[in-house]
Amino acid sequence: MKWLKWLDEHLEESILIVLSILTVVIVFTQVVMRYVLGGSLTWSEELARYLFIWMIYMGISYGVQKGKHLGVDAFPMMFEKKGKAVIEIIASLSFLLFAVVISYYVFDITLRVTRESAALELPMGWVYAAPVVGMGLTAVRLIQKIVLLVKDLKKGHEPEESIDLQEGII
Repeated sequence: MKWLKWLDEHLEESILIVLSILTVVIVFTQVVMRYVLGGSLTWSEELARYLFIWMIYMGISYGVQKGKHLGVDAFPMMFEKKGKAVIEIIASLSFLLFAVVISYYVFDITLRVTRESAALELPMGWVYAAPVVGMGLTAVRLIQKIVLLVKDLKKGHEPEESIDLQEGII
């Protein structure tokens, strides 16, 4: 189960690294083609845009995993340990509901899309799948976070400033 633990800890990170490298290489190649060789690639801008869309949705999940999303802490500061934990659980459940609803509706749209992209002639379903995959992974990360919060609440621990899921479910 070592690979499962590695996958749990590094999935989004690995995907983001690959997508970032591909985007940089594609954009750099386009710049060299345009300004050094005097020509251009017809597909590079489109592919870079689609890779960026995927990075955005993978980044949402990565932010949840690392506990790095912005939040308003003025309200929770008015409560003690258990109150803070309950508010964090409610906020995570709300975010989970949002992620599930978005995944559900975008999945439906993704199945209906029949057109192709202009330059790459790539089925647009691949592009529309980014929110489904990203928000699906976000839902998984939120469930992990909620489980950790409930465990901490039962033990009587104060929730950490930002829960990093690396401490572990698996």
